[in-house]
Amino acid sequence: MKRYLLLISMLAAFVAESAAREVYRLNDDWTFYFRSENSADDARNITLPHTWNLDALAGNSEYQRTTGNYMRRLYIPADWASKRLFLRFDGVQTVADVFVNGYHVGEHRGGFTAFTFEITGRVKFGAENRLLVVVSNTFQNDVLPTSTEQNVYGGIYRDVDLILTDRVAVSPTVWGTDGLFVEQVSVDDDAVEGRAAVYVSAPKDCQGMITLTVRDPDGYVVVEKTQKNNRTAGEPVTIPFTVDAPRLWSPAAPNLYTVTARVACDSLSDEVTVRTGFRRIAASGRGLLVNGDTVRLHGVALYHDRASVANAFTAADYDEDLAFVHDVGANAVHSVSGPHDQYLYDRLDERGLMAWIDLPLMRSPYLGDVFYFPTERFRANGREQLREIVAQNFNHPSVVMWGIFSLVWQRGDDVTPYIRELHTALKRVDPSRPTVALSNQDGELNTITDLIALKQNVGWMRGTTDDVGYWCETLHKSWGNLLAAPCYGVPGYPSQQDDLLGRPTPGTHWLPERWQTRFHEEYARRIVSDPAFWGEWVNAMFDFGTARGANDRYACGMVTLDRRQKKDIYYLYRTLWNRREPTLYIAERRWRVRPSAEQRIKVYSSGEDPVLLVNGDSVALTKYAEGQFRADCKLLPGENRIEARCGELRDSVALRVGTALKARDFEALRKTKGLRSKD
Repeated sequence: MKRYLLLISMLAAFVAESAAREVYRLNDDWTFYFRSENSADDARNITLPHTWNLDALAGNSEYQRTTGNYMRRLYIPADWASKRLFLRFDGVQTVADVFVNGYHVGEHRGGFTAFTFEITGRVKFGAENRLLVVVSNTFQNDVLPTSTEQNVYGGIYRDVDLILTDRVAVSPTVWGTDGLFVEQVSVDDDAVEGRAAVYVSAPKDCQGMITLTVRDPDGYVVVEKTQKNNRTAGEPVTIPFTVDAPRLWSPAAPNLYTVTARVACDSLSDEVTVRTGFRRIAASGRGLLVNGDTVRLHGVALYHDRASVANAFTAADYDEDLAFVHDVGANAVHSVSGPHDQYLYDRLDERGLMAWIDLPLMRSPYLGDVFYFPTERFRANGREQLREIVAQNFNHPSVVMWGIFSLVWQRGDDVTPYIRELHTALKRVDPSRPTVALSNQDGELNTITDLIALKQNVGWMRGTTDDVGYWCETLHKSWGNLLAAPCYGVPGYPSQQDDLLGRPTPGTHWLPERWQTRFHEEYARRIVSDPAFWGEWVNAMFDFGTARGANDRYACGMVTLDRRQKKDIYYLYRTLWNRREPTLYIAERRWRVRPSAEQRIKVYSSGEDPVLLVNGDSVALTKYAEGQFRADCKLLPGENRIEARCGELRDSVALRVGTALKARDFEALRKTKGLRSKD
């Protein structure tokens, strides 16, 4: 007992949003075991965040979609008996049932959103309490996503908090939020008209007062209003406000305001604080309109895993990933299949990056999957997850669009009425942001959302990379009324280099980097400068794990899953997107052994006058496309030094003429030694 009292006193300083509210992190001292295990000897002591599939991502165990139990003891001091207690889970994949002292306090169905349950009536004060969380990542026909090629790792993979409040509280149980929403009614350069929606939970005989305070980016109070807590059960208290001469949020100037709602009744009180930014967002064919200015989006897809942690990201992991995003020059991120942890969007708010967040209504490329079940249970889960996604990310100015579906099709049961229902619901709860979807189909699906991103990948599943130009022309001619942007990406492994530049067979193990490079060069040549698109989305920033394909990962990223290798395409887009720092890079550098003396050297340069030296001799470079330069040269026997120069920048590689590993050689090695594609 003393140990737990000491723990409580140490954690008291962790987060204290007000004198009446305290938040204690509960990530330590958990015990985990699979539901199929019957012996106490099988239990493992773990620390959150946690997933049971981390070893599977490393290839050291079988990928499991199963059920696991998480247990923890929690001492609750006797002097908390007059307080209210809540358990908040930032993310559990995919279904969670929470028990306190054997009593079921709630279920949550969805793996990408937070949820909070009140446990006041089930705890023992002045005693030790038992927490049990039953977690399942098994396939379920009424929990989205029902179809995905991404790994669903399972586990309590984000933080868990114990929230302590007075009997009067700004409710922590409203769709997993803090209970405070800052709505923009109108935004212009002269004034912001807004309203704060405050959800208050209090005894019927304790109305009290609510005080709203708004501070500008420098911390000065610009609004302070107090009104009676005249709430209706289940409805928020709405407080209108005006901010004169606002400093608007934009990618160039990410100004953030701090909004605090305080509720007080006699000696009881509670308050919460959120950060937000005021800006106008509108859909446009040439880019997103942010405060009336056109901003073309250079976006990258962010999946939910990395080699060292699977889906159990830490703040440091997000910081490292954002450093890559910043360096490559992307100004937008696509949260594929659902939101990331709130920490990511806090950082995007601060940095002026824009985000598209998906609802996990998606279809994998595997024909055995059913992505849409026309049952009320399925539709209700989609509506609930959508409401949670919007509520939990509503106050983030960086979130500029809501994604409704990804790569669904119109076969069998018609999904379009459901998609229209979700679109209408989004417009009702948040008219300030456009809707978007990712599609690889023709027809009505592409006309429902405000914006559409089209994923065709011509040159991969069919055709050649030269066909992307024809695809663009056909799109503009036949679907010129759509506000469209392309999304594209194919796999490529830096460890695989092939003398032959033929299109690989999808689903095989031999996916050489050179083909990925060629694919992106041709797309970038035609798309990045096309003014008819509102942006371009590269799939993806990083490789992601998939136990369903031929490999244990899908290598479509600019950077490998372990974040150790930047591929050629990373430098291609850094050349095109990063206007802060210059780029000079010799491409195909890992293809070190060339089959013949006659070779073409590729150079990416953000400068207009790069110089190429081959064994000290100058070779003329020809501009192939924006940022892309090429030169044909003759290599000598033995090692050749290739050097590129542009201003103060230098880059060099060593190449020689010989015989490299071919696809057929790799397949023979793979079968003999059990190699995976990444090896």
